[in-house]
Amino acid sequence: MGLKRICVIDGQGGGIGATLIKYIKEAYGESLEVLALGTNAIATSQMMRAGANRGATGESAICWTVRQADCVIGPVAITWANAMLGEVTPRVAEAVMSCPSPKILLPLTQERVVIVGVGKEPLPHLVQALVQEKLKEVLEDV
Repeated sequence: MGLKRICVIDGQGGGIGATLIKYIKEAYGESLEVLALGTNAIATSQMMRAGANRGATGESAICWTVRQADCVIGPVAITWANAMLGEVTPRVAEAVMSCPSPKILLPLTQERVVIVGVGKEPLPHLVQALVQEKLKEVLEDV
C-alpha cells in the first residue's frame, strides 16, 4: 500500500490551499502524498510552490482525482455549487461530496453565508487545528 493521498482543493488566489499544504508538509513531510487541485491555474501554482507533490487544475482534474483520495481538505466552499465567484462548479461540488473519503473543511467563506456555532479564528489557528488534530484522527481511520 502506497502513501496516503491527501487532496487539497482551493480556488481564486490559492492562499488557503497553500497555507494548508505548507503546514501539512511541515507536520508530515514526505509521509503523505499531497495533491494540489486548483479551480484555476493560479491557485494550483500557489499550492505547488507551497510544497505539493503534484498538482492539477480545473473541473475535470478535480472530479477525477478526488475519487482516489484518502482525504479531501479545503475551505467549506468547495462543497457549494457556484461558490468562489463561480469557480466551484456544480460538478466539482458534487464530486467532492460524492467521493467516499473523509473531508476536512475550514469554515471560511466569502459567500453570503453565515455558519452558526463556529467562532472566528484566524487562518493559521484553523490550519493548525486541522493538521495537528483532525488530519491525524482521519489518517488513523483510513
